[in-house]
Amino acid sequence: MSSARSLAVALLVLSFPPALPAQDPELRLPSFEHLREQAIDSVDITLSAWPLNLVAFMMDADDPHDAEVKKVLSKLKAIRVRSYTFASEFEYPEADVEAVRQQLRQKGWSTLVQVRNRHERSAVDVCIALDGERATGLAVVATDPHEFTIVNLVGSIEAGTLDKLQGRLGVPRLAGVLQPDLPRSDRTP
Repeated sequence: MSSARSLAVALLVLSFPPALPAQDPELRLPSFEHLREQAIDSVDITLSAWPLNLVAFMMDADDPHDAEVKKVLSKLKAIRVRSYTFASEFEYPEADVEAVRQQLRQKGWSTLVQVRNRHERSAVDVCIALDGERATGLAVVATDPHEFTIVNLVGSIEAGTLDKLQGRLGVPRLAGVLQPDLPRSDRTP
């Protein structure tokens, strides 16, 4: 190949923008550490692959529910939960929660469920991170005037993953979103 032709091919290749990878399914969560003092109830869980494998190892393989959860955990790289409840309205930094929602609007994330209730001033977003056809992350952001919850699952996500983890390992039950018949008072943080 001549040097002129090589130069033309190089310029042509360089003129195309590189393919951008999908958004990282692990959300950048603000430090909510200061909210623990203000909250009447708080959950702050960060489990990486090693602790998840340890939990899965300790589960009863003969218990059908434990066996399902163990299978789910084997495919996850991380579980992150932040949930805070306050006595007064909007004691939490709404801008920080909105910054998390903004990440879910970026390339690679798809919204599965979006619920807004103006009367209750509540909002719920359930989003999934996709790498091609493969789900690599799941995020839930739920807010109302007295509380907010963020759940971020990273790893191979299949249908029913969040449902199987609700009420376990700190993953709250999401009343009215994934379990429409479950009253809000039955939600476990």
